[in-house]
Amino acid sequence: MRILPLLTLLLCALPLDRGNAASSYPQILVADVNGVVAPATVEVIAGAIDAARKQGDDVLILRIDTPGGLMESMRDIVQRIIASPVPVVAWVAPSGARAASAGFFILESADVAAMAPGTNTGAAHPVLMSGQMDGEMKLKVENDAAASLRSVTSQRGRNSELAEKAVRESKSFTEKEALDNKLIEIVAANQNDLLSQLDGRAVTRFSGTKATLRTRDAAVAVYKPSIRQEILTAISDPNIALIILIVGALLIYVEFSNPGMVAPGVFGAMLVLLGLSALSVLPISWLGAGLLLLAMIMFVLEAKFATHGVLTAGGAVAMILGAVLLIDSPYPEFRIHPTIAIAVTLPFALITAFLVTIAVKARANKVTTGVQGMIGEIGVAMGDLNPDGRIFVHGEYWNAVSSAPLASGSRVRVTAVENLKLAVEPVSTQEK
Repeated sequence: MRILPLLTLLLCALPLDRGNAASSYPQILVADVNGVVAPATVEVIAGAIDAARKQGDDVLILRIDTPGGLMESMRDIVQRIIASPVPVVAWVAPSGARAASAGFFILESADVAAMAPGTNTGAAHPVLMSGQMDGEMKLKVENDAAASLRSVTSQRGRNSELAEKAVRESKSFTEKEALDNKLIEIVAANQNDLLSQLDGRAVTRFSGTKATLRTRDAAVAVYKPSIRQEILTAISDPNIALIILIVGALLIYVEFSNPGMVAPGVFGAMLVLLGLSALSVLPISWLGAGLLLLAMIMFVLEAKFATHGVLTAGGAVAMILGAVLLIDSPYPEFRIHPTIAIAVTLPFALITAFLVTIAVKARANKVTTGVQGMIGEIGVAMGDLNPDGRIFVHGEYWNAVSSAPLASGSRVRVTAVENLKLAVEPVSTQEK
C-alpha cells in the first residue's frame, strides 16, 4: 500500500519537459532600430540578437524607422542578421516610418520582411559621405552594393531584379508596391496583426534549414539597450556630439584660466575625447574643423591681449560657421543644425568673454602681496631718517633709507625694495 504514494512522489520529483512547457508560450523580443544607421546601431542589434539567443526566444522583431546611414555599419548588421540563430523579422513601423538606403538592405536581409501601412522603403543608391565619386569609382560601388543585395534577396526568395533597381536607380516603394512585387511578405497594421500573420509561417533560414514561426499568444518583451549602447546611440547624433565637444572645451578653458582647479580639466578632457570619438566615424570637413580650431585660438588670444571683445566676437562667428560646416554629408541627419550651432556657440562665447574680463581686471589690479605689494604703501617714520632709519609700514617694522632727511613721525611712501631695505620718500602735505 505504501508503493503508490512513493511512486507519486517520484513522479512529482521528475523534471518537467521544458521544451514542451516553453512550446506552449512562445517568446518574442522586439528591438527598435531608429535614426541613422551607425556603429551604435550595430551594437544595439548585436545585443538584441545575443539576448534573444540567451533567452531562447522564438522570434526577434526589428522595428525599423531609418533614413539610412553608413555602408560599413549596414554590412555588419546584415551579416549579424544572416548569422542569427533566432529567426529575424524586420518590420518597418509605425505608419509614416521608412527603411531607406541602408534600411532597405536590413529589411531585405531578414527572414521575414514586413511593413506597416503608410511606410516606404528603397532609395538604396550608395552615396559617398563626403566629396564626389568619379565615374569608375561610382560604378564599382554600385556594382558591389547591387551584387550584395542580389545575393541576399535571391536567398530569401524575393524579387532580386527589382531590389537591384533600388540601388542603381534609387527606386522607392510603398508597402503595397513592395508586397505586390515580392520585396516583402507581410503588411501589418500593428504588432498584434504582425504576430497573427507570422504564426505558423514556414521560413527557410540563410543556412538552408527550415523553421516554423510560432507567435500565437506569445509573451512579447522589448529589448532594453545597455548603458553603453544608450551612450553610443546618444552621441552618434552629431548635434549631441558637438555639444559634448564644446562643453569639454569650455571646461578645459576654465582649467587654463584658473590653474589648480583640476576637476574642470579632468572632466573636460573626458568630454572632448568622447565627442571626438563620436565625430570620428562621420565625414569631417577640414574647413569646418579649421574654423573651430581658429575659434579656440581666438578665445585663448583674447585672454592674452585685451582687444575689447574683438577676438571673442570673431571666435564666436568662426565657431558657428565651423559647427555648421563640420560634417560634410548629403544626409541632413548627419549634419549639424544651425540652431544647435548657434545655441551652443553663443553661451560658450559669453562665458569665455566673462572669464576673459575677470582675467583682464585681475591683471590690472595693483599687486598687494609679496615684495611688489610694498610699492606705493604709506608708512610712518619711527625715528629720524637721516637718511637711514626705521619705519612702520604694512603692519611691520622695516629698515628704510629716505631720499631726504625726515623727522620722527613723518609720513613716507615706499618707492622701491632693495635687499630687504625700503627706499622711501616724504609724503607731501597735500597728500596728508
